[in-house]
Amino acid sequence: MWENVRRACGIYPEKRISCLRKNGQEVRNISEMVDVLAEAFASICSASNYTEPFLTHKNRMERIKLRFQTTKHLSYNADLTIFELHTALSVIKHTSPGPDEVTYSMLQHLSEHSLLNILYMFNRIWKEHVFPDCWKHAFIIPIPKPGKDPQDPLNYRPIALTSCMCKLFERIVNVRLVHILEKNEYISPFQSGFRKSRSTIDNLISLETDIRVSFLKRNHLVSIFFDIYKAYDRTWRYGIMKNLYDLGFRGNLPIFVQNFLKQRFFRVRLGNTFSNIFCQEEGVPQGCVLSVTLFVLAINPILSVIPQTVQKNLYVDDLHISCYARNMQLIERQLQTAINNIVEWSNKSGFTISAQKTIGIHFCKRPLHPDPELFLSGVPIRFQDNYKFLGLVFDKRLTFLPHIASLRKRCLRSLNILRTLSNTSWGADRSCLLRVYRSIIRSMIDYGSVVYGSARPSYLKRLDYVHHQALRLSLGAFRTSPIPSLYAEAFEPSLSSRRDKLSLSYYFRILSNDKHPLRGTLLNGNNNRLFNASSLCIPHFGLRMRNILPDTFHGVKVHTTDFCGHPPWMENSISYINPFGNFTKSDSNNSVLISLFNQHLQFYQSYQPVFTDGSKSLNHVGCAFFTNGHIISYKLHSFTSVFSSEITAVYFALKYIDEHEIRKSILYTDSMSLLESLRSSSTRNPLIKEVKDVYRHLLSKGARILFSWVPSHVGITGNELADKSARSATEFLTRPLVYADVRSAVNQWCHYQWQEKWNMETNNKLHVIKPVLSHWVTKLNRRCDVVLTRLRIGHTRLTHKYLLFAESPPTCSHCGDILTVKHILTDCVAVDRRRLRYFCSSSFDLSFLLGQIPHFNLFMYLKDIGVFHDI
Repeated sequence: MWENVRRACGIYPEKRISCLRKNGQEVRNISEMVDVLAEAFASICSASNYTEPFLTHKNRMERIKLRFQTTKHLSYNADLTIFELHTALSVIKHTSPGPDEVTYSMLQHLSEHSLLNILYMFNRIWKEHVFPDCWKHAFIIPIPKPGKDPQDPLNYRPIALTSCMCKLFERIVNVRLVHILEKNEYISPFQSGFRKSRSTIDNLISLETDIRVSFLKRNHLVSIFFDIYKAYDRTWRYGIMKNLYDLGFRGNLPIFVQNFLKQRFFRVRLGNTFSNIFCQEEGVPQGCVLSVTLFVLAINPILSVIPQTVQKNLYVDDLHISCYARNMQLIERQLQTAINNIVEWSNKSGFTISAQKTIGIHFCKRPLHPDPELFLSGVPIRFQDNYKFLGLVFDKRLTFLPHIASLRKRCLRSLNILRTLSNTSWGADRSCLLRVYRSIIRSMIDYGSVVYGSARPSYLKRLDYVHHQALRLSLGAFRTSPIPSLYAEAFEPSLSSRRDKLSLSYYFRILSNDKHPLRGTLLNGNNNRLFNASSLCIPHFGLRMRNILPDTFHGVKVHTTDFCGHPPWMENSISYINPFGNFTKSDSNNSVLISLFNQHLQFYQSYQPVFTDGSKSLNHVGCAFFTNGHIISYKLHSFTSVFSSEITAVYFALKYIDEHEIRKSILYTDSMSLLESLRSSSTRNPLIKEVKDVYRHLLSKGARILFSWVPSHVGITGNELADKSARSATEFLTRPLVYADVRSAVNQWCHYQWQEKWNMETNNKLHVIKPVLSHWVTKLNRRCDVVLTRLRIGHTRLTHKYLLFAESPPTCSHCGDILTVKHILTDCVAVDRRRLRYFCSSSFDLSFLLGQIPHFNLFMYLKDIGVFHDI
């Protein structure tokens, strides 16, 4: 099915290139074409593309050798560990192998002994400052750029296949490098590209907020969107190393990066034909794990040359600057200074700003105001009424109407995929169709919805048609089906509800990152009174969120996440004991488990046992721990999850151990997921980090702490006491909530709001059958599923076709009553005997036949009375 979906989206397998042009001459021989493509790719990365002034500067700078050797002990230069190797292997995604043909799957299935051998090799490379020549070679697969002339070799995108072994090594080094860069705040907070808890939405929200505030104050806002020509391919490698050197990097790490960048080679592959070997002279290597981080490092200084009075944002190489004021001359001076500084910096760093593709927009609601005059290297910057920035079309009045129109057009085109797959007789089942809709169409609608969701409701309704049409096609619902019924049957909320959920989740995600540049803007209420007083001005994102936040969320504090955390080269896992071996709670008698636990206690009799537990019910969340006759319990916020309550109990148990200076203790918990999270090093949960911090603190004081799993509710006294205390805790503990718990609460609130609206649909035919919104799984063939859907909704071809032709409602041929689903299934007396035969009763409600599990004789009954094919 997905192969057909890809074809419908215009994504086909690798096509054979039939012809290329070189110097006006056609090239058709495949062995010549691969060399033509390779020459074109090599020319893009050639140092000859640099300007003469920069080449002079480059040659002068490269005479200065960077001495990365050091005798100092720097922690990031420590030997690579098996722990890091396992972590890297656990997160890799399967990609095509490089020239050595070693795949990730091979590496993941190696024995521990083999992995230790690989680690030994990695450490020799790391410490001896060498780099395998075979890792410097790549295969290039040329992919034609859509809408471009396929005969021009420059109109192909090079997809590089490099050694998976090398990429595994790079991943370990990259984690170390990123940790140091983030820990020391070497990367500008205005760079959002490829950083934890950051995304393109950050830059889009920042721009939208500035525009909203400028509209409120009746200011002009001028934005410039820069295009850096061939940024990746023309990155100055020495400049990267110079940045690392200036940041203080010394030893193994920068030397590895230096060797990684030196003398890169590639061959173009078309089928089984390869080009000659060509050199990639400059630029970061394509298809490598380290390349993105190194590029971010290379372009990072560009933000430091922009004046503080000018707003700026960067997503990898997508640079945008803005300035707003009432005086246009002031804006021109500020922006021209910033542009001149950017051009001067780019001339010294090897980047080229494309004057033709650099675009400006003058955001203003005041009429008859000319655009500013700004110049880039003497070339006037072109101003437009709208511009597509990071996938979102901004127009000068910020209506988002051009974006919504473009989005609707793309979505309607993609609906043809559903039309192809959704035949009501032989099409795909509803779960597959809804999955296609969510992955291809709804994902397009979701992207940027937290930003363009501020558009007028009348504009946003244009997207509702796409949503409703997709649900009708997926369910096979009749065209007259009520919209609320489509939502309920597909268990898919309205786009408005989904926008609220995504927006609130994003809002709290920002609050969970104390270093996020938008956090201060969201918490700052300087312009709130002005926005509330002006009914014509749409508020910015932060105020919009505060306006829709329910009362239960006011005052909620979100626990900030430290994304730097523990150094990745130091093991950060905590092991645990399972004293029950292969005995499981479900397959073992309680007395056996208690006996095994008593034996375990006897073995660890020198350790003080500490039992912890967390509890969550409908209106109560609590945690508790029990040790040495003492029980301590706390009541927690109702948003807190069971998992978080378990962690909190462990945290306060460790604090108790620290305060009472208990030298040897063993903590028992019935949460296996908690113990697995403690053993994992990749979790970002701030509560887990707190537990690990206290644990390391206790170890540094000489304490011995063990963790053990125990089964719940089998009669282990300590566990039962902790559980009972957690359930009855009354002392309220004020603590920030982790983002995951708040996001879960947002989802529950949005579902509650949807349920409240559904409760108002008392006259809706589906509401009688499905009063509580939930996901109903169907395992029927397509035809039966469509029939069942239409019967549940109450709109079928037989009963509601008249609405499409402005006719009178149909009547029953037996008794003359108005023909409805209810009449066919329960009311018509003419078929009572057949109803009794199939359902063993002649008196029942529709939910008995059409509920979550439909009656097994339903379709036989419909066929018997001759209406199955008319529904």
